[in-house]
Amino acid sequence: MIGVPPGEVTLSDRRTRRSWSVELGPYRLAAFPVTQALYAEVTGRRPSTAQGDRLPVEGVSWWDAVRFCNALSERDGLVPAYRLRADVKGLHVEWRTSADGYRLPTEAEWEHACRAGTTGPRYGPLDEIAWYRGNSDERLHEVGGKRPNAWGLHDMLGNVWNWCWDVYDAEVYGAYRVLRGGGWFDEHWSCRASARRRSHPDFRVDDVGFRVARSLH
Repeated sequence: MIGVPPGEVTLSDRRTRRSWSVELGPYRLAAFPVTQALYAEVTGRRPSTAQGDRLPVEGVSWWDAVRFCNALSERDGLVPAYRLRADVKGLHVEWRTSADGYRLPTEAEWEHACRAGTTGPRYGPLDEIAWYRGNSDERLHEVGGKRPNAWGLHDMLGNVWNWCWDVYDAEVYGAYRVLRGGGWFDEHWSCRASARRRSHPDFRVDDVGFRVARSLH
């Protein structure tokens, strides 16, 4: 886990042409996306289409990622960040912000960490930092194969999209959650620090994974 300093990040949405600023305290973020080896170790499952211990796990839903965070917290003796409950309307989750366990980053935390103090669309030349359609041979690659950003975070752009905690736009898309970072099959314009994508929390896609964060208290 990498310590991320506090700061302010301005998020923007191209569809609504809206932008908003978020103040962030310090937190920790995994240097790599969750690998298939770690996911299998914690859950006993290997859901990914492409198989390899050092490949990022993919084919995992947002709910899968939430449950993984709690399971990893319990394994490491930490207080789980999420409380899940089910009723006739479906499954619900509460984020216990005082917990010290693993969790998904917020969208603002993700973009702040991705930028690592930079202000442009990317933290370096795309071919040096990311696996995307132009250099991936249209397949997944092992984590850490490209240059990290200034804060030591690898694969923030490319390889797999990252699930974030946030709802994308509840009024228009309901429960859909935010995805960030671009993936191995995406064109260069999707691999930008500000690019946003959405998916239903139940969906499992072969270019979507996640990385874990922890609050600092």
